[in-house]
Amino acid sequence: MADRSLLKPKRLKPGDRIGVVAASSPFDRQTFEQGIARIEAMGFSTVLADGLYDQDGYLAGTDERRADQLHRLFEDPAVDGIVCARGGYGSLRLLALLDFGIIRRNPKAFVGFSDASVLLANFYQRSGLACFHGPMVTALATAEAETVSALFSALTGGARIRRRSQDGETIRPGTAVGPVCGGNLTVLCHMLGTPFAPNFAGHILFLEDIGEAPYRIDRMLTQMRLAGVLRGVRAVVLGNFKDCGKPADIGRIVKQAFSEEKIPILSGVAAGHGERNLTLPIGPTAKLDADKGLLEYQEAATEE
Repeated sequence: MADRSLLKPKRLKPGDRIGVVAASSPFDRQTFEQGIARIEAMGFSTVLADGLYDQDGYLAGTDERRADQLHRLFEDPAVDGIVCARGGYGSLRLLALLDFGIIRRNPKAFVGFSDASVLLANFYQRSGLACFHGPMVTALATAEAETVSALFSALTGGARIRRRSQDGETIRPGTAVGPVCGGNLTVLCHMLGTPFAPNFAGHILFLEDIGEAPYRIDRMLTQMRLAGVLRGVRAVVLGNFKDCGKPADIGRIVKQAFSEEKIPILSGVAAGHGERNLTLPIGPTAKLDADKGLLEYQEAATEE
């Protein structure tokens, strides 16, 4: 990102067409259709990628087919934004097949989380595209109203997004300013040692996860620290760590991982796996005030 400015996608409006891509695992058809209904209730129409219902074992079709879905949706001028069908596993396998120039030439709002953290990180750092860490189609099926409204506001509104810690903790006080990056800890860790490993230096790092015991959280952060990718991080924001043990244990582990940096660390932002998954832009600059429990973006994530 040092050699190019941030590309902001077009602000969506009711009536725009949202493409749906299956970049990871297969999904339950009924749950998917319920999620599509939530998107259409927002006022959008949907475009389903060719091969969306394919299945290749634990993948939603072959790698080539899923990569082609992404290319076609980004290149289609009739598609205004793109949302992932679900997470699971599979996005990592697509990275060597993707033409990041296509994404750069056709900037569009792209939404996903969990396994899609692979795509968010690389669309941002390789294509320069501001993306959205937010609920996917199958997650929208049962999402609470605040999750749905936060997604709609992020895609259609021009206001700067503010996210407060909910029942969280100021793990280390202080303030910091920088572009927001990150996502699912496990997925980010799996990119280490590859040409697609993200660069966190100079960023506010957002992390979340599900079903990982505290010692595994420790192991992943230790690996990342030893690999040098945590060097230069300006601040850390912790989202939902569902079924990962006590929040206090997670906070202690993260504080230890950044014991030398003395940077602000805040937990309790409702984003990622959990009952509330409030959309966070990836790429735009924000200010973290850990004392006030506030992550406040300094710029809009979209443009007219």
